[in-house]
Amino acid sequence: MNSFIKTTLLLFLYLIAGFIQAGETAGATQTKKGSSKFSAEDRAIMQRSASSLAEKMPAPGLRVGEKAPDFTLPNAFGMPVSLYKELKKGPVVLVFYRGAWCPFCNLHLHELKKAQPEFVRYAAQLITITPQKPDRSAQQIRKDDYSFEVLSDLDSKVMKAFRLYYELDPELNEVYLKHGLDIAAYNGPGRTVLPVPGSFVIDKSGIVRAMHADTDYKQRMATSEIIKALKDL
Repeated sequence: MNSFIKTTLLLFLYLIAGFIQAGETAGATQTKKGSSKFSAEDRAIMQRSASSLAEKMPAPGLRVGEKAPDFTLPNAFGMPVSLYKELKKGPVVLVFYRGAWCPFCNLHLHELKKAQPEFVRYAAQLITITPQKPDRSAQQIRKDDYSFEVLSDLDSKVMKAFRLYYELDPELNEVYLKHGLDIAAYNGPGRTVLPVPGSFVIDKSGIVRAMHADTDYKQRMATSEIIKALKDL
């Protein structure tokens, strides 16, 4: 069992403490009476949306051996960060995540934070990308004490370039809103867009040497796999 799968067990602690937003806990979030807050219709919409996305994007993300496109994006404090400028310093572990509202994203980010000393051992740095606004990222950085860059893809160009972009199913968005999760409040007016969660190990020449992307947002690249890829560079 890899470290990320083990860490997902902590999700139950988040549930008990009430830290997880309603829209992402579907069948797991319970009312005081023990029944799901989500109706059968809600769960059916969630399932249809997940199946549709998997059908539309059977193999999301750049493949191993492809050259990563360069980009410049603002970080959480408004400073521009360019991929190829950072690659001059060493390999980059590039991770796309959905937003501070996503519990599985938060679990993965905490695992990545713990693994940073190992990344540094191989002269690699961690850079993350999200569609959420910089102020949301700044709040997240302060709350969770992240030392890595969190960049905001405000026009979705980078998500599209890495073949991870999709628009949230309108029916699913209505379910989220009904349960208090407003994606546009994080991303900006009218922006109910998300990336398929994806991780890429990119060498100094810009070539993707390892990757993982899955429309099932619960599946993430384990830090052990990232470290192995860095070791093999």
